[in-house]
Amino acid sequence: MRFIFALLLSSFGILVSSFAATPRPNILFILTEDQGAHMSALGRTDIRTPNMDALAASGALFRRAYVAYPVCSASKACIMTGLHSHTNGLVNNTNNYLKRAEKLTDAEKNSPPYLHTRIRSTAPTLVEVLVQYGYHAAVSGKLHVAPNERFPYHDFFPKVPAKQALNGTIKRASGKPWFLMHNTITSTHRPYVDSEKQPISADPAKVTLPPHLPDTPVIRRDWAEYLDGVQKADQAVGEMLDALRASGQESNTIILFMGDHGPAYPHGKMTPYHFGLHIPLVVRLPGAKPLVSDALVSELDLLPTLLDVLGIAYDAPLHGRSLKPLIEGKSDAKGHDFIFAEVSGRSLNQTRGMEERSVLDATHQLILRCKLDEPKVINADLRDRKPWINRVYGELVRRRADFPDAYRMLQTMDPHALDGHPPLIELYDLQNDPGELHDLANDPAAHPHLERLLAAFKKWHADTGDSTMLIPPAP
Repeated sequence: MRFIFALLLSSFGILVSSFAATPRPNILFILTEDQGAHMSALGRTDIRTPNMDALAASGALFRRAYVAYPVCSASKACIMTGLHSHTNGLVNNTNNYLKRAEKLTDAEKNSPPYLHTRIRSTAPTLVEVLVQYGYHAAVSGKLHVAPNERFPYHDFFPKVPAKQALNGTIKRASGKPWFLMHNTITSTHRPYVDSEKQPISADPAKVTLPPHLPDTPVIRRDWAEYLDGVQKADQAVGEMLDALRASGQESNTIILFMGDHGPAYPHGKMTPYHFGLHIPLVVRLPGAKPLVSDALVSELDLLPTLLDVLGIAYDAPLHGRSLKPLIEGKSDAKGHDFIFAEVSGRSLNQTRGMEERSVLDATHQLILRCKLDEPKVINADLRDRKPWINRVYGELVRRRADFPDAYRMLQTMDPHALDGHPPLIELYDLQNDPGELHDLANDPAAHPHLERLLAAFKKWHADTGDSTMLIPPAP
């Protein structure tokens, strides 16, 4: 008996030692710029995205995934903190300084965007946590969040080929687990390839326009250029997946793929509409079975998901929740009942600005605004022909008499330049009106949906301390 007991103890010790020695998985995060939920695995029939689709088929594809702020820097800050922007402190865009904090020049440190547009919450960012737990962290292409001290990456790669960024990360990790934020895929960000000067892979005559965009040759050309950018992004995703496969480390690597927000069109980037918030999201965990989920999920869920998978405790409050139970197919797993997002007109150190908020559930979306006469941030790529090759803004202005509804949407996006009058409250039926063309806020038949979403918003507004947003009166 003593011998058997000693043998059991010895075996238990071996098991514990083996478990402790098991390395944590690597993490590859592929982030595309300004790519909305446009890939063939999400139902698009006018583009081919075989690499994104293959990844989706081997992991968890979330068909109803959303960002919490539809612009680049703020969206990244939400990923890295698991907190809404009015809590983490970073709204709108900041400088992109792809370097260690100690290498910033005095001029860079004192740049107004860098000084004022930054994360101010004190809880550790995802990069800080991973580095603390022994990960070798690298970023390629863009950092585009601030301050740099909160992102202690070991390696900062410029826009280099996927294989170079991956192999460089693996080599410098020297056997430690690694985290690579691959943010070099910008073909979906304006300016797209100018099809008046060189060929593109999407045929303007065959593309399917979003319901809210008028069908004109100019707009078809512009949209085809965006879809060409999506197909080029798919090639770039394939290059990174090929490099990971060739490295021999694919089986022990978590892969995340997502777009950082919707594309630069009316109702898209920098707006609170469904088109601007809805993104592609795939999460592949080693050993997990593939699945397709229609659960409502947010980019805020990614930090808690990774820490849950890695077994890392995180004591600070979070606005997201772990997707691990969903990914593992747990019978009682569920997504969010409601998804919240925001857009702020405040910039730099200004305290004034129009505030816009969104809450959506499985069937409807409610949009709320306040301070309509205060400044509103309009990104240059949303309206400028040069250098962004935005044909849509000018086309809608020129043809406003032909397409008054589309022009009204443009006025809502850029009200101060176009004498627009954004409504305080809008309500849309996402099932029957996916293009959000028919506002139901004043429709008595839709009042139960408005009441449900408004009640959820008021609770979220109080729970998250959203002090800059004033709740407008219901119609």
